[in-house]
Amino acid sequence: MSIPNLPRMQHILASGVIAAIGGWVAWISYTQQPSEAFLFPRLISTVFVVLALWTFVKALLGWTKVGHGLTAKETMFLLPGLVIALVYVFWAAKALGFYTAGTIAFFVLLSFYDPAPHHEVRSWIKRAVITAGFLLVMYGLFAKLLKVYTPREIFF
Repeated sequence: MSIPNLPRMQHILASGVIAAIGGWVAWISYTQQPSEAFLFPRLISTVFVVLALWTFVKALLGWTKVGHGLTAKETMFLLPGLVIALVYVFWAAKALGFYTAGTIAFFVLLSFYDPAPHHEVRSWIKRAVITAGFLLVMYGLFAKLLKVYTPREIFF
């Protein structure tokens, strides 16, 4: 059974979900205290919401060129990354600390999606080095350059 105009419907659904998440994040950033801690998230979420709503409206009006859409196999390939992102957002960042949880999530995602052989030590060393570089860039950007408040728990 095929659904007529499936790529367009997938684009409308995906952009609508992203716009809704963007609206939720923006609402949280504008309603939480202390307000200074949420200045950076307010800026980012406002831009995010504007772009997400723009994309959603374009999808609704059919102005977006959408390609062929995602197959069930492609969607299943994306599912582990989505699950890791949800665990990170709703539990790990708060429970483990922003940097620790971000590092673990990045390493797991990199290990899952990296096509390099998983039975070679060299591949694992490369993933560890890339993850350490990611942590350093993230820490330098958020903690040192932007001075963003991040969830701090057991590690940092």
